Amino acid sequence: MSLPKRLLVGRPLASRQLNDTLLPKSLALPIFCSDALSSVAYATEAILMALAAGGLAFYHLAPHLSVVVALLFIIVTVSYQQTCRAYPNGGGSYIVSHENLGSSAGLVAASALLVDYVMTVAVSVVAGVSAITSAFPVTAPHAVLMSIMFVVVLMVVNLRGVRETGKTFAIPTYGFVIGIFVMFGWAVVKLASGVPMVAESANYPIYPTEHVTGGLAAFLILRAFAQGCTALTGVEAISNGVPVFQKPKAENAIKVLSYLAALAVTMGIGITLLAVLTRVHAAPDPTQLGLPADASPKTVLAQIAAAVFGQDTAGFYAIQAFTAAVLVLAANTSFNGFPGLASVLARDRYFPRQFHTRGDRLVFSNGIIVLAMFAAGMIYLFNANVNALIQLYVIGVFIAFTLSQIGMVKHWQAELKSDLSANQRHRIRRAQLINALGATATGIVFVIVLVTKFLDGAYLIAIAIPLLFLTMRAISRHYTNVAEETALTEVPPVAPARNHVLVLVSKVSGPSMRALAYARSLRPYSLDAINVAVDDEESDQLTQEWDKAVFDIPLKVIDSPYREITRPILQYVRDYPRTGPRDIITVIIPEYVVGHWWENLLHNQSALRLKGGLLFLPGVVVVDVPWHLKSASVPRHHRPVTDDDHIGV
Repeated sequence: MSLPKRLLVGRPLASRQLNDTLLPKSLALPIFCSDALSSVAYATEAILMALAAGGLAFYHLAPHLSVVVALLFIIVTVSYQQTCRAYPNGGGSYIVSHENLGSSAGLVAASALLVDYVMTVAVSVVAGVSAITSAFPVTAPHAVLMSIMFVVVLMVVNLRGVRETGKTFAIPTYGFVIGIFVMFGWAVVKLASGVPMVAESANYPIYPTEHVTGGLAAFLILRAFAQGCTALTGVEAISNGVPVFQKPKAENAIKVLSYLAALAVTMGIGITLLAVLTRVHAAPDPTQLGLPADASPKTVLAQIAAAVFGQDTAGFYAIQAFTAAVLVLAANTSFNGFPGLASVLARDRYFPRQFHTRGDRLVFSNGIIVLAMFAAGMIYLFNANVNALIQLYVIGVFIAFTLSQIGMVKHWQAELKSDLSANQRHRIRRAQLINALGATATGIVFVIVLVTKFLDGAYLIAIAIPLLFLTMRAISRHYTNVAEETALTEVPPVAPARNHVLVLVSKVSGPSMRALAYARSLRPYSLDAINVAVDDEESDQLTQEWDKAVFDIPLKVIDSPYREITRPILQYVRDYPRTGPRDIITVIIPEYVVGHWWENLLHNQSALRLKGGLLFLPGVVVVDVPWHLKSASVPRHHRPVTDDDHIGV
């Protein structure tokens, strides 16, 4: 296992090398911003598809909605810049909410973010695969398999480490940004030259799915706005990742947030304007466009690229290639956010402790693997359908946004109670006002998103977040109970009064003799050898050999009429007579240690069940005494195998 692991993830890194993984702004941008930058590739499409329910008459609203989304993006970005200043060691929604609003608010924010991280991976990867299938329709039937394969590749790349991930993702991210701006420039040239740019779907009709007037029209517009808010996902990642920036950490993170806002807003509005100019038509159901139900129309961005550069041109394929790459790699934002948040939650005893430890490459390996598993599961369950997955998207992130900004308002209020200069007070009040505006805006958007998406699938997220919240509460209670039960009291723990030792044997052999020798070294109060009589003939033979060896240790044979091993031994240990409440029983099990995987198949593993059963008996200690076979001479291939020959069979 060691060689394949090294080939995949690389050699281990020492803890002292952690500073070597800090990121310059040029690498932090593709690592932390790929999600927010790439979302412009499908945010416009999401708006148009929502408006399609009302027919072509609603399409003129797309640019206006795009501008509103852009304003919201700027508000959220500026709000998180204040968070970076206040929390230079990392100020994600969980930390800010937990410190300022209490543990419950923190866990709600954490639950929402964890769910959203999973959805980000699923949506980003599936959207990237959609770009591939738009360029090469023959690949459409394999969308699920391709999506899951990309998730696995992302998992492996992230297991290799943050800095290597940044180098891997820099080219696609920068290539996508440059490609979009080149497309904008080429479109301006064609417009100035009077060359028409028409999307291939321009002549498709759009059949309204319902008669939209009055309140229903308002609801439709709000739903389209909610869909467009997918462009805001990923903004939080930078405030979470401040500790991995090079110094000055907070200032560099703030600058990267500014770069992100400038690029995402310009690209998002530009793509929407081109969609309107090229008359792109899009709908979640192909039949709304007069196409067969099984048709797979090109994505909106693919149609724009074809209209600007021409179908089957180098420009068209370059845009599709970079779009597919950056959308798939956009999931990397979650591969940085989910493991980091899980580590903090594990530190605070809300998540299993295994998530707190860094792996060989100084990344939180367990979090990366678990995220990949859940994202792959969502892709499989929703058949790699981006329109279905996107209905579950964004809910969590706006809960986190809102709680974080409310927490920041309270944080600044506490800061104002300190002894500050007039300039400091002015700066803090300005930051507080910005965060209050951010909290108000994101809170309103959360309500809009939840209401407009609820029946389309958002109810699943509304169920998942409370369940995750309750699960983390239960984990916390467990760790608290364990800490209380294992804490040292004023009176030192009393040593066991008597140690009754039982050695499980089946034959007079080297492993059994070593186990008996070890048992003697414990100087037990009583020492017995135990055999389970699964086969009467073998038990009789063992008794004869035992008597001939003239052992001064008694052999006790346990009858097993149903040829079981575990249950008779457990019952014998449970009924073993103890002379006092502080007596313990030590059960010693001889075991082989083999060196090859196939040798494991030649030895029965029933002793694992026995040890698992003994574990739950109070006052019982289980000891393995290994006997190394020659094949186990190479230490890294060691694997203990308990043979039934030495547990009393």
